[in-house]
Amino acid sequence: MLLELANYWRGALGLLQKQDIQKVEHCLAQMVPQTEAKILLGDDCAAIPEGDGYLLLAAEGMWPLLVETEPWFAGWCSVQVNVSDIYAMGGRPLAVVDTLWSKSTSAAELVLKGMIAAAQTYGVPIVGGHTNLHSPYEALAVAILGRASRLLTSFNAQPGDTLLAAVDLRGQSHPQHPFWNASRGVEPARLRADLELLPLIAEAGWCDAGKDISMGGILGTLLMLLETSGCGAVLNLDQVPKPASLPLERWLLCFPSYGFLLSARPEQVTRIQEQFRQRDLVCEPIGQVQMAQQLVLQTGDEQMTFWDLAQVPFMGFSPK
Repeated sequence: MLLELANYWRGALGLLQKQDIQKVEHCLAQMVPQTEAKILLGDDCAAIPEGDGYLLLAAEGMWPLLVETEPWFAGWCSVQVNVSDIYAMGGRPLAVVDTLWSKSTSAAELVLKGMIAAAQTYGVPIVGGHTNLHSPYEALAVAILGRASRLLTSFNAQPGDTLLAAVDLRGQSHPQHPFWNASRGVEPARLRADLELLPLIAEAGWCDAGKDISMGGILGTLLMLLETSGCGAVLNLDQVPKPASLPLERWLLCFPSYGFLLSARPEQVTRIQEQFRQRDLVCEPIGQVQMAQQLVLQTGDEQMTFWDLAQVPFMGFSPK
């Protein structure tokens, strides 16, 4: 049973798309500024040292099929995922810009209305960008700027850490796409306060390692976190919190509108859990980081190596 699930997950589109990053990794690595404070590639945002903190810079290109078939929702998601990337690194967003290519004014307006709705909800201004309304296709990318004083980063997971999944299970599944919607129709003040927990945890010094659960789902996100930290982990599938309406095989590949993996020192776990639980969010241990660079899946008494990062790169970014 576990072998069948593992084969299914390895072939999932979300994981295959993350592996595409390998094709540009070697080129990008040569372009990174070689300064004393080197900017590391492979995190949710580029963390650029500035004064006593960091500027955070990130961008997301939206899935063309989503832009074509659900333009309003694509606009909403383009802002939402960028905001999540900033908070995932312990920061707070400052502003976004967009690049929109559209075949018509009417299609572009739907995308922009979705973006504006999300920008207002999360309190992040749209301050510029690029627009082409004579394109032969629909395309959307959004970039975001933020700031952090202390980082949550993909490069700080350590052997012995407890892996925590922090998610909002109050929502519903998208009828077509692997997306768990826990944000639409929710009071904006609640969404902002829920996200504020991430910089709070970072600034308090309770955690310094984590990652936003992206389109690779929990599995893909965990592989990215482990690869950049040069570690492995045992993921206990029986402990993964999930919505009652979704089977585990779908949930592990799902993009939750609010979802983060944290790699925490064991003595800080209870304190971190309390912060999320006070806001009716789920935060549960799902595994442990280990030195061997393998992601091992466990359920009951059954274990198997899902990915050997020492032999098979995932994104291609590593501490070296």
